[in-house]
Amino acid sequence: MSVDQGQKRKRLLLIAGALSITIAAIVLLTMSWRSSSHSVSASRLRIATVSHGTLVRDAAVNGRVVAAVSPTLYSSAGGTVTLKVNAGQTVKKGDIVAEIESDDLNDQLKREQSNTEQLEAEVARQQILAKKQKLIAQRDSDQAEIDRVAAQRAFQRIEAAGVVGVVAKNDYLKAQDTMKSTEIRAKHAAQAASLESEDVTLELKTKSSQLQRQRLTLEYAKRRVEELKLRAPVDGIIGSLAISNRSVVAANTALMTLVDLSQLEVEVEIPESYMTDLGLGLTAEIMINGSKATGTLTAISPEVIKNQILARVRFKGQQPEGLRQSQRVTARLLIEERPNVMMLPRGPFVESEGGRFAYVVENGVAERRVIKLGATSISAVEILSGLKDGDKVVISGTDAFENAVSISINN
Repeated sequence: MSVDQGQKRKRLLLIAGALSITIAAIVLLTMSWRSSSHSVSASRLRIATVSHGTLVRDAAVNGRVVAAVSPTLYSSAGGTVTLKVNAGQTVKKGDIVAEIESDDLNDQLKREQSNTEQLEAEVARQQILAKKQKLIAQRDSDQAEIDRVAAQRAFQRIEAAGVVGVVAKNDYLKAQDTMKSTEIRAKHAAQAASLESEDVTLELKTKSSQLQRQRLTLEYAKRRVEELKLRAPVDGIIGSLAISNRSVVAANTALMTLVDLSQLEVEVEIPESYMTDLGLGLTAEIMINGSKATGTLTAISPEVIKNQILARVRFKGQQPEGLRQSQRVTARLLIEERPNVMMLPRGPFVESEGGRFAYVVENGVAERRVIKLGATSISAVEILSGLKDGDKVVISGTDAFENAVSISINN
């Protein structure tokens, strides 16, 4: 091979290498252009910086103001009901709101009054009989004692005469027997008087017990008649009437509801997904008429209705003024605090990317990156991996990226 041909071949190799490099550069530029096939204006995006801080896990819920005390009044007996109030009327505790006409209870009260008067008369009669029987028993006892003393004196006289031989021995013995007999009668008469006193006392006590029971029965009948006048158990407003005026109802029929506006709570609807995070005592922030109030979760329903769990929130301290029954409010349940975690403000990227990807902005290009999220709240999300402090992340507007690997961002 000549020298000219060798140089020519060397020049061809150099040209071929340069051409290969040029083609590779063109391919790389083309691939880069394809991976960032279009650009997006920065004004359409919301970019936030990854940082460390305290993440408060919370849940935004809707609710309504309800009465903590809302008793329903029932008829205490069957009869005709006369309403004394109208729906929406304000009443005070103890006000008569309805009356029931019950002939049965009124008749029963009259019977019990008659029975009580009869027993009172019997007790009074028994007291008189007890006094008479005690007097008779005492009289017999006293008479027996007098006979005993007289017999003792007669015996003493005969005994004295017998010593000098004036009285026969038979008369002496007879007087001695008479004295002993009167002593025995006196002793038995005293015991009989004591027993008679106990007997009449017991009989009087029995009658008095019957009278006491009858008086209790009479009091019960009076209470039942008094309960025919239904009174408001608390201060409040008549919520709704279940019957019309002069209706005939059976016993234990619901008549009306009473709403106590001095004790109001908030009934909130919590998504089922928060079921495992709920617990009594959680703090809630309630927005009412543009102001914020604080409450505590006091009751949780055991059942799920339409993917919602009902719960009650009680206000801490004095309840806000101007509340109305069934007023709609919004609330924020504070579930947990996580200090010193890597976090980002929450945005649509969490839902649109399923929490698995995020676009990190660097040198005017947003690159798609795999991430892993942790706890979430209304305003922030926890970053477990894929990002570091100071990274700038597109949290809103990624719907225009169409899952591209990278996107150019124009100022």
